[in-house]
Amino acid sequence: MGVTRRLPATVEAALRERFDVVQPESQGTLDPNELIALMQDCDALLPTVTDHLDESVLGAGGGRCRMIANFGVGVNHIDLEAAKRAGIIVTNTPDVLTDDTADLTMALMLAVMRRLGEGERAVRTGTWDGWHPTQFLGRRLTGKTLGIVGLGRIGRAVAKRAESGFGMKVMAWSRSKKRGSEAATRIERVNRLDDLLEASHVVSIHCPLVATTRHLISTAQFAKMRREAVLINTSRGAVVSEEALVAALEDGLIAGAGLDVYEQEPVVHPGLLSREDVVLLPHLGSATVETREAMGMRALDNLEAHFAGREPPDQMT
Repeated sequence: MGVTRRLPATVEAALRERFDVVQPESQGTLDPNELIALMQDCDALLPTVTDHLDESVLGAGGGRCRMIANFGVGVNHIDLEAAKRAGIIVTNTPDVLTDDTADLTMALMLAVMRRLGEGERAVRTGTWDGWHPTQFLGRRLTGKTLGIVGLGRIGRAVAKRAESGFGMKVMAWSRSKKRGSEAATRIERVNRLDDLLEASHVVSIHCPLVATTRHLISTAQFAKMRREAVLINTSRGAVVSEEALVAALEDGLIAGAGLDVYEQEPVVHPGLLSREDVVLLPHLGSATVETREAMGMRALDNLEAHFAGREPPDQMT
């Protein structure tokens, strides 16, 4: 059983009770050759979002490895078609990180709208000289219009928080036309993304990264947004063109952004790093003890089912 990164202690203990675990000493991102070697040595692999498993890796390393139990929901770092051709089962860990990611999304909205990052830096650097009536004036979140791009589990959880906690009007656009549990709220579904962008004070991204959503939000979309609007992204970095985002901020097309994910993690576009109107977080969406442990245990459930000859509950290929 190959594990690419250190996991919460309770998860590692549970894995070692059930499997012979092979884990690299280095805790950096594994290169393709290291991933191939690990797959050739093990019957299953437990990777994370930082492990890029493309066709070259899966084809070369798939001789012994018959299962990839991904530690996370998103699998855009895994070539699912290549895995299928190599006869490798892929599973993920849905459901367990919905609430924590939704909570973080709301935190980013508040941080950007109320300029919390700027204020915190002023206090820490000693540049704050006391209260002023016009200092760090932000905008109220309560009562604003929230546009949700992607109405899956996390998008609906954000909608619920925004509506019940902040009295926000919620609009949503999704590639999928299936109706979910949004019937319990007052979400307005729109058929055109442009309609959502034009009406929203906050645009929050919650769609997966697939071919049709890469750079879904780019130059043309920023041109449609309100000048006082802010963009929040807690899904996948490449859904938003960072180059276009920097240009939109520089040109005043939008008022700010809050990002937890990036196109080339851990590299962040240099044009974002110095901006006071941007809040940048290091991919913290699922970063609670409860969720990371639950993710590991969900991966363990999939592994146990596979090796017991059952279909894993979260099988994707």
